[in-house]
Amino acid sequence: MLKSLRSAFLMYSRIPVPKVDWNEENRRYALCFFPLIGAVIGAILLFWRWLCFRLNIGRMLFAVVSVWFPVLITGGIHLDGFCDVTDAKFSYASRERKLEIMSDSHVGAFAVMYLGIYLLLQTGFYTEVDSVKTAGLVGCGFVLSRALSGLSAVLFKSAKKQGALQSFVLPAHRNITIIMLSMIIILSCIGMMLISPAQGICCAVISGAIFWYYRRFAYQTFGGITGDTAGWFLQICELSILGMAVLSEKIMEAFQL
Repeated sequence: MLKSLRSAFLMYSRIPVPKVDWNEENRRYALCFFPLIGAVIGAILLFWRWLCFRLNIGRMLFAVVSVWFPVLITGGIHLDGFCDVTDAKFSYASRERKLEIMSDSHVGAFAVMYLGIYLLLQTGFYTEVDSVKTAGLVGCGFVLSRALSGLSAVLFKSAKKQGALQSFVLPAHRNITIIMLSMIIILSCIGMMLISPAQGICCAVISGAIFWYYRRFAYQTFGGITGDTAGWFLQICELSILGMAVLSEKIMEAFQL
């Protein structure tokens, strides 16, 4: 289990951990520990929000650094998937050609444009995160998005027989992985509702809707999921939870709910 934990952090983060042999046995439960990386990011975000409050740091600096934290911790692996899927999606080529485009290391014009839009939206939403409560909801979202991404890896059909995603899915203990990730999903949703019932429900609903859309989109566009589509989903899910946490708070304030 500890080796699987280290394998997850070695693959999906840049957090220094002792190296382990890269074999199937050591990756057996790695997907179960994937959400812990989100917990680390969420904890750092909460601390940063608290520090900004104590030091009277402005909204823009808080937002920019908040956008940078996940990239620093993950090495941008999920944003890379977002860019690859965006290029493939807007190529309007055949399914086989889209899969080839996702495997290409070059970045196309559509990826650059949509990445810019994504980061602008993310920065804008973070400028509206005024309270530690809302930051806590976003922090839970980092855990929830990774748990959903990991669950999709073992439940959804794969578009490829080989790849980075398959190196974790094939050796995974399917039943234990599904049970653990499902429990993390439930606990994340409960945690968000305990922080703020109305906002938590809204964030849980939007994450479920994005999860449903992800399956439909991946199957129709690529014939299944890949490591890149898993990264794409994670980024879209995180942005949606962030946006919903902010917008629901604004609506509650406007109507004094």
